[in-house]
Amino acid sequence: MIAKRIRKRRAPDGREYSVSVDLDAFVAAHQGEWSRLEYLARHGSSSGAEADEILDLYQRVATHLSVVRSAAPDPSLVTYLSSLLARARTRSAGTRSVAWSDLRGFFTDTFPAALYRTRRWWIITAFANIGASLVIGWWFLSHPQFESSLMSPSEIDKLVNTDFEHYYSEFAASHFAALVWTHNAWLTAICIALGILGVPVVYLLFENVLNLGFMGAVMINHDRGALFFGLILPHGLLELTAVFVAGATGLRLFWAWIDPGPRTRGRAVAEEGRSAMAVALGLVVVLAVSGVVEAFVTPSPLPTWARITVGVIVEVAFMTYVFTVGRWAWQRGATGDVSARDAGDTAPVVG
Repeated sequence: MIAKRIRKRRAPDGREYSVSVDLDAFVAAHQGEWSRLEYLARHGSSSGAEADEILDLYQRVATHLSVVRSAAPDPSLVTYLSSLLARARTRSAGTRSVAWSDLRGFFTDTFPAALYRTRRWWIITAFANIGASLVIGWWFLSHPQFESSLMSPSEIDKLVNTDFEHYYSEFAASHFAALVWTHNAWLTAICIALGILGVPVVYLLFENVLNLGFMGAVMINHDRGALFFGLILPHGLLELTAVFVAGATGLRLFWAWIDPGPRTRGRAVAEEGRSAMAVALGLVVVLAVSGVVEAFVTPSPLPTWARITVGVIVEVAFMTYVFTVGRWAWQRGATGDVSARDAGDTAPVVG
């Protein structure tokens, strides 16, 4: 039995006095409402009358919980009412189940539409980064003396003759694929997550092209250019494309904050943020494909031309996916954002 609870209160003059709250009487007075709400939370239908009733009872029980917590916080009663309200809220709001149609819709509408809609951003980002990488590589080739300021002769010899090639076969293919996928997925996630800040994305992209340009220059300068491109191109075409897409998505999110256009800043960031999450999820699959190629094709004994052909095929397949499936989804009205039901309501703006 729930006994009476005595709470200390302080009067305006500073004296304390006791207040007795009879929880047994409180429970008896409201047990009927709680039982009815519990029944509706478990067995209620979606009719309008019961929907109104469950909402009304929810508000009443929430008030009861507030009273109990403030006047006589009995742990068992607080736990019961909190659980009851949680079940009622779930029944009232409904549940959102994920079906195969949702997964299919993501890859036929949401993800490709997001890629197609932002195509100018990531194509420009790709050309800018490739151009920067070529300039960096050309500069190091024109100034070979700077190699020694970054690496010792023994380190360069080890990199050129053993480390670069053995990197792709150092681990078992399946383990290496998981390692590469995790690293690249983390990099793209950071580009998108920090996109709202702008500068970190530019830094990550620059660091990537700097390493690529320097590494290519070192290999070419020591007559290992064919090995460099033979090992980079099979997986690098798709992998770098995914990185450029992630970087461009982050920069577009930053730009939505700087220049939201006719939308409010909050709405622009919310819409681009949800679209960015769709891109991030889709790139997980793209990078998984790239990781498989890097682990199983790049270090394979296939001729160089065959390995590069595999890389070109997966890159062309990705581009075809974007510019056919993505264009069709865009023409159907998909933007990469979630549906209006999942996006939620927006507050009205006074004109």
